[in-house]
Amino acid sequence: MSARGLRTLLVAVVALALVTFGGSSLARVWHMMRELEGLERELAQLRAEHHHLGADIENLRTDSGIEKEAREALGLVKPGEQILKLPPSPGG
Repeated sequence: MSARGLRTLLVAVVALALVTFGGSSLARVWHMMRELEGLERELAQLRAEHHHLGADIENLRTDSGIEKEAREALGLVKPGEQILKLPPSPGG
């Protein structure tokens, strides 16, 4: 058998092996890569949320942070204060 014929046979055997055994493996690798991308996006979102929650915790460790949260969330006011509630603006 010539070198060219041997090379052609080798390429055919490799191609057949890839089709037989590698097709499902390649599909599996592609699926795992897409899953990894999704998990990396989710991890980035969770890290950002973690950062914001950490900032909230630090803010609530101060008296002014607790007071601000109580005023906003519960509508609390100091004695003698008045709260003015304005109607929403037409554009927003």
